[in-house]
Amino acid sequence: MILLLNRKYLLPDYTIGILSIDGNYLCEVVEDVVRDLNKDGDLNDPYEGKIPKETAIPYGIYKVVLSVSPKFKRVLPLLLDVKHFSGIRIHRGINAKSTWGCLIPGENKIKGGVINSEKYEIIIIEKLLLAEKNGEETHIHII
Repeated sequence: MILLLNRKYLLPDYTIGILSIDGNYLCEVVEDVVRDLNKDGDLNDPYEGKIPKETAIPYGIYKVVLSVSPKFKRVLPLLLDVKHFSGIRIHRGINAKSTWGCLIPGENKIKGGVINSEKYEIIIIEKLLLAEKNGEETHIHII
Protein backbone atom coordinates (compact mmCIF):
# COMPACT_ATOMS: atom_id res chain seq x y z
CA MET A 1 0.00 0.00 0.00
CA ILE A 2 1.25 3.46 -0.85
CA LEU A 3 0.42 6.59 1.11
CA LEU A 4 1.25 9.81 -0.72
CA LEU A 5 1.62 13.07 1.19
CA ASN A 6 1.78 15.95 -1.25
CA ARG A 7 2.82 19.08 0.66
CA LYS A 8 0.79 21.97 -0.77
CA TYR A 9 1.07 24.95 1.58
CA LEU A 10 4.48 25.53 3.18
CA LEU A 11 3.84 28.41 5.54
CA PRO A 12 6.06 30.08 8.17
CA ASP A 13 4.38 28.30 11.13
CA TYR A 14 2.98 25.08 9.67
CA THR A 15 2.56 22.95 6.56
CA ILE A 16 -0.64 21.60 4.98
CA GLY A 17 -0.56 18.62 2.64
CA ILE A 18 -2.93 16.26 0.86
CA LEU A 19 -2.88 12.57 1.83
CA SER A 20 -3.95 9.87 -0.59
CA ILE A 21 -3.89 6.10 -0.29
CA ASP A 22 -3.20 4.04 -3.40
CA GLY A 23 -4.07 7.07 -5.53
CA ASN A 24 -7.32 7.92 -3.76
CA TYR A 25 -7.69 11.19 -1.86
CA LEU A 26 -8.24 10.65 1.88
CA CYS A 27 -7.73 13.91 3.79
CA GLU A 28 -5.43 16.79 4.55
CA VAL A 29 -2.46 16.67 6.93
CA VAL A 30 -0.99 19.38 9.14
CA GLU A 31 2.72 19.25 9.95
CA ASP A 32 5.45 21.41 11.39
CA VAL A 33 7.49 23.78 9.22
CA VAL A 34 9.37 22.18 6.31
CA ARG A 35 13.11 22.83 6.67
CA ASP A 36 14.34 20.36 4.00
CA LEU A 37 14.56 23.27 1.59
CA ASN A 38 16.27 21.46 -1.29
CA LYS A 39 14.04 18.36 -0.87
CA ASP A 40 17.03 15.99 -0.64
CA GLY A 41 15.77 13.98 2.34
CA ASP A 42 18.03 15.44 5.04
CA LEU A 43 18.47 18.59 7.08
CA ASN A 44 22.23 18.95 6.60
CA ASP A 45 22.40 21.75 4.07
CA PRO A 46 22.81 25.52 4.54
CA TYR A 47 19.75 27.22 6.03
CA GLU A 48 18.26 23.84 6.99
CA GLY A 49 18.61 22.08 10.35
CA LYS A 50 16.18 20.62 12.82
CA ILE A 51 14.44 22.73 15.42
CA PRO A 52 13.10 20.23 17.97
CA LYS A 53 9.28 20.01 18.04
CA GLU A 54 9.05 22.54 15.18
CA THR A 55 10.37 20.71 12.11
CA ALA A 56 8.58 18.55 9.55
CA ILE A 57 10.27 15.32 8.57
CA PRO A 58 12.45 15.44 5.44
CA TYR A 59 11.07 14.60 2.02
CA GLY A 60 11.40 10.95 1.06
CA ILE A 61 9.93 7.46 1.15
CA TYR A 62 9.48 5.73 4.49
CA LYS A 63 8.21 2.31 5.48
CA VAL A 64 5.14 2.48 7.75
CA VAL A 65 4.30 -0.14 10.38
CA LEU A 66 1.75 -0.37 13.16
CA SER A 67 3.02 -0.48 16.73
CA VAL A 68 2.03 0.64 20.20
CA SER A 69 3.09 4.19 20.88
CA PRO A 70 4.71 4.56 24.31
CA LYS A 71 3.51 8.17 24.45
CA PHE A 72 -0.10 7.63 23.35
CA LYS A 73 -0.53 4.06 24.72
CA ARG A 74 -2.32 2.81 21.60
CA VAL A 75 -1.50 1.30 18.22
CA LEU A 76 -0.50 3.96 15.71
CA PRO A 77 1.32 4.08 12.37
CA LEU A 78 5.09 4.54 12.81
CA LEU A 79 7.40 5.84 10.06
CA LEU A 80 10.72 3.99 10.04
CA ASP A 81 14.24 5.28 9.38
CA VAL A 82 13.44 8.99 9.28
CA LYS A 83 16.74 10.92 9.26
CA HIS A 84 17.16 13.20 12.30
CA PHE A 85 13.95 11.87 13.94
CA SER A 86 12.63 8.98 16.00
CA GLY A 87 9.11 7.98 16.98
CA ILE A 88 7.42 9.72 14.04
CA ARG A 89 3.78 8.70 13.91
CA ILE A 90 0.52 9.47 12.19
CA HIS A 91 -1.87 10.47 14.97
CA ARG A 92 -4.82 12.68 15.77
CA GLY A 93 -4.35 16.29 16.77
CA ILE A 94 -5.41 19.80 15.93
CA ASN A 95 -2.51 21.91 14.66
CA ALA A 96 1.28 22.11 14.30
CA LYS A 97 1.67 22.56 18.07
CA SER A 98 0.39 18.99 18.51
CA THR A 99 2.69 17.41 15.92
CA TRP A 100 6.25 17.40 17.32
CA GLY A 101 7.32 16.30 13.85
CA CYS A 102 4.46 13.85 13.35
CA LEU A 103 1.67 13.87 10.76
CA ILE A 104 -1.81 14.97 11.87
CA PRO A 105 -4.59 13.85 9.48
CA GLY A 106 -7.95 15.58 9.21
CA GLU A 107 -9.95 18.19 7.34
CA ASN A 108 -8.21 21.54 6.90
CA LYS A 109 -11.25 23.66 7.78
CA ILE A 110 -9.50 25.81 10.37
CA LYS A 111 -6.52 28.08 9.82
CA GLY A 112 -3.32 26.19 10.58
CA GLY A 113 -5.04 23.02 11.65
CA VAL A 114 -7.48 20.20 11.01
CA ILE A 115 -10.78 18.91 12.37
CA ASN A 116 -12.13 15.34 12.61
CA SER A 117 -8.61 14.04 13.11
CA GLU A 118 -9.62 11.03 15.20
CA LYS A 119 -11.86 9.80 12.35
CA TYR A 120 -8.95 9.84 9.88
CA GLU A 121 -6.52 8.27 12.34
CA ILE A 122 -8.96 5.35 12.64
CA ILE A 123 -9.41 5.07 8.85
CA ILE A 124 -5.64 5.02 8.29
CA ILE A 125 -5.12 2.35 10.96
CA GLU A 126 -7.91 0.19 9.49
CA LYS A 127 -6.34 0.41 6.02
CA LEU A 128 -2.90 -0.45 7.41
CA LEU A 129 -4.34 -3.44 9.28
CA LEU A 130 -5.98 -4.70 6.08
CA ALA A 131 -2.74 -4.27 4.11
CA GLU A 132 -0.84 -6.09 6.85
CA LYS A 133 -3.42 -8.92 6.83
CA ASN A 134 -2.96 -9.20 3.06
CA GLY A 135 0.82 -9.43 3.45
CA GLU A 136 1.43 -5.99 1.91
CA GLU A 137 4.11 -3.58 3.04
CA THR A 138 3.10 0.05 3.43
CA HIS A 139 5.24 3.05 2.46
CA ILE A 140 4.60 6.76 2.58
CA HIS A 141 6.00 9.01 -0.13
CA ILE A 142 6.38 12.60 1.03
CA ILE A 143 6.68 15.04 -1.85
